[in-house]
Amino acid sequence: MRHADPHPHLSVEDQALFAERRKALMQHLGDGTVAVIPSARMTIRNRDVEHDFRQESTFFYLTGFDEPDSLLVLKPGAEQAATLFVRPRDKAAETWTGRRAGVAGAVERFGLDDARPIDEIATHLPALFEGAARIAYTLGADDETDRAVLAAQHSFWKKKPKPTKGPDTLVDLRVFSHAQRLIKSAREIADLQRASLITAEAHHEVMRCARPGVNEYELQAALEYVSRAAGATRLGYSPIVASGDNATILHYNTNRMVIPEDALVLIDAGAEYNYVTADVTRTFPASGHFTPEQRAVYDVVLAAERASIAACTVGSPYKNIHDISVRVLVEGLVDLGLLSGSIDELIETQAFKRFYMHGTGHWLGMDVHDVGRYDDGKESLALRAGMVLTIEPGIYVDIDDEQAPAAFRGIGVRIEDDICVTEQGPLNLTEACVKEPEEVEEMVQSSPRFVRPVHL
Repeated sequence: MRHADPHPHLSVEDQALFAERRKALMQHLGDGTVAVIPSARMTIRNRDVEHDFRQESTFFYLTGFDEPDSLLVLKPGAEQAATLFVRPRDKAAETWTGRRAGVAGAVERFGLDDARPIDEIATHLPALFEGAARIAYTLGADDETDRAVLAAQHSFWKKKPKPTKGPDTLVDLRVFSHAQRLIKSAREIADLQRASLITAEAHHEVMRCARPGVNEYELQAALEYVSRAAGATRLGYSPIVASGDNATILHYNTNRMVIPEDALVLIDAGAEYNYVTADVTRTFPASGHFTPEQRAVYDVVLAAERASIAACTVGSPYKNIHDISVRVLVEGLVDLGLLSGSIDELIETQAFKRFYMHGTGHWLGMDVHDVGRYDDGKESLALRAGMVLTIEPGIYVDIDDEQAPAAFRGIGVRIEDDICVTEQGPLNLTEACVKEPEEVEEMVQSSPRFVRPVHL
């Protein structure tokens, strides 16, 4: 998105993209509603060191503006419908922390209708609320903006004489913005495909680097290096690099254990590209060869994943995806001797949750657990073209589960791909990342392409 111009800048095509998104949201809001969307803020990590900045997703989705401490106000039907409050240009500050677009740049370089200095919120926000019947805003996400919005709304009640019309209703913006973001555009799908290709290569390099005796953090370093070197802005979330029985901890991210002999390694990581992220999990034997028990569990999980991916078709209820994985997994757990009894009864009593305790997937996009409802309050949402979701069944046998056969204890397997729903059927965006058992073993047995061990 960035040009060679040293100042923040959107191309003409990108300006049109973000303007179209704002227009679509305003049409959904309707005249008489003013929407307020705050940016992310810089936050302190420790002392005077800041966390790496990452823009708030909905704010970026509507502006393409990658600076902190900003505020977007949308007023459908107004001559200047999109106003952006920004940090003004400040040569001294920019010398320390980088160039700013400033007020003029927000209009000229980002295509906003109007821009104001951020310190004018208190005086100008009430003017933008004039004539509106309601405010679309999400309370609780940003305390400072909460106070500014409520103060601007309250200002109408203090006026004398009382105004004939002012905002007397506050609605949650997420009702509108999340529905819009749930359906991905061709541009977003193309960016997700790019993120997926980068992620696949990063996972492959981790498989090539993995050996018993290597530390988990070495694999994390390989993930991050390949992802960034291939063009990712960052990883989309803290990666899970779990070897041995760490793989039975769903959100393990300590990533500091030496890989044991004959251990599986579970990697859950995705590259972020152009503000969308992939989300891929692969499980592989560090030795290059599955043990019989590891392979048996892996085959069950892979069968469940394939069955659920096939169900990602237009019109299918979202809930069906999980139900399909559960049935395949329960049948496999019975075959493995980890469960016993009637398949239907084991499903009805949720006995399977001893080994499979999470859902089969989630929406994916700008956020790894992306926005959007899964039902309408009564029925499961029907899949539509343009939705992107993960499919990620797994089996996790606790190391201390004395009721499980000893050979299975400590085995954790999850396989995850990113699926785009299309009119032609499910499109596996992460298909390039190997998962067939023989291909996985072959990849682990090969030599690293990009990373070499560091010995100090």
